[in-house]
Amino acid sequence: MTSFVRRLTVGSTIPHVPVHHQKFKPTIEVPAFRLLPHNNQRPLGIALRSRKYWRVEAVGPVGRSEGGDGTKKAGGGPGPGAGPCSYSLGDRTTEVERRERNRTVEVVVAAGVTVVLGVGNRVLYKLALVPLKHYPFFLAQLATFGYVLVYFSVLYLRYHAGIVTDEMLSMPKAPFLAVGLLEALGAATGMAAGAILSGASIPILSQTFLVWQILLSIIFLGRRYRINQLLGCFLVAVGVVISVASGSSSGHSLKEAGMFWSLLMIVSFLFQAADTVLKEVIFLDAAQRLKGGSIDLFVVNSYGSAFQALFICLLLPFLSKLWGIPFSQLPNYLKDGAACFLNIGGTLSSRCDGAPLLPLLFVIVNMGFNISLLHLLKISSAVVSSLASTFSVYVFTLPLPYLGVASSLPTGFVAGAIILVTGLLIYAWTPSGSTAALPSPSN
Repeated sequence: MTSFVRRLTVGSTIPHVPVHHQKFKPTIEVPAFRLLPHNNQRPLGIALRSRKYWRVEAVGPVGRSEGGDGTKKAGGGPGPGAGPCSYSLGDRTTEVERRERNRTVEVVVAAGVTVVLGVGNRVLYKLALVPLKHYPFFLAQLATFGYVLVYFSVLYLRYHAGIVTDEMLSMPKAPFLAVGLLEALGAATGMAAGAILSGASIPILSQTFLVWQILLSIIFLGRRYRINQLLGCFLVAVGVVISVASGSSSGHSLKEAGMFWSLLMIVSFLFQAADTVLKEVIFLDAAQRLKGGSIDLFVVNSYGSAFQALFICLLLPFLSKLWGIPFSQLPNYLKDGAACFLNIGGTLSSRCDGAPLLPLLFVIVNMGFNISLLHLLKISSAVVSSLASTFSVYVFTLPLPYLGVASSLPTGFVAGAIILVTGLLIYAWTPSGSTAALPSPSN
């Protein structure tokens, strides 16, 4: 069996480096090729060794110690011949760990921004209803149709800036149609049930949203969750229920409203959960169609909002009736709502103090909340985005003096907060040697 050793170096000029051959061993000439210097350092060389196989190592222009270890001395450290191209499995592991830490930090920051915007969204919605207290349905339609205009305007600018590509715009539109339908159905059923249920019972029933997301992601995404993640989600839901229900008669109000309306609200959250899981499917499918690329957020938001507005138009007779507005009177209602929003119209404007500033602030923050929630879903998962949204519901139950909430914490609120935070920590805890059960939809 033959074995041979040969060495060559390359650069702007090839230095005289002795080539040592083992006795009676044949050699093979390998053509030299040029390597560019790295970071203004001396030109690199390549050493080729073969004992049953080839091994390519980066070395400096100065000769290196002979022997089988190549780059290491007896002490185990890197030899002087190791150049800037030296690479090892340990380096690769460190790089992977660094990227994982960066991804974790990105998800945590995005979740924090989502929680802040979620709380601001709820606060500003209450403030926006001060001048528009007689026109909440107008405010809802203003947000729905206003988003279409804003999202497509931003999409147009991003397309001409080269951020959005033709491949992104050529994605199949059927999933976006389904997103719009689910959002419209979720809004319609939620409005119908919300008109009957009390305000305290709705946040409690909203915890079924997290349950639906877990079930749908298992069915349609093939997700497998660790025990600590399932326990953490359960504790988060329990903590919110205890915090919201403490000091309120929500349980009694649920009995008064009847089982049907409670079930209808749960179905509404099923539609919303299916919407978020479907968006995650869109991101996963886009990563394959775009060959590892990622679809722009405004492509999803623009087409989804457009189809939602289309279905809302079809459901207007039903929705206006839910708000107690006869469909024949809807044009006059929208006209008066627009006059109140613009704070014009004589005696009508005297009841609309705070418009249009407060409604506009709500629309802007609500738009930012939706974008941040979709971004969080894109870089993590639907369940993580749901946890952030759920936590914002809890923060909203804190005593906020500027909303007229009592300054003292109700009984059981602290216990609910402790359970909720414990659930978040348990969910985030990753046992050693295990992998995350919620892979990111995109790289």
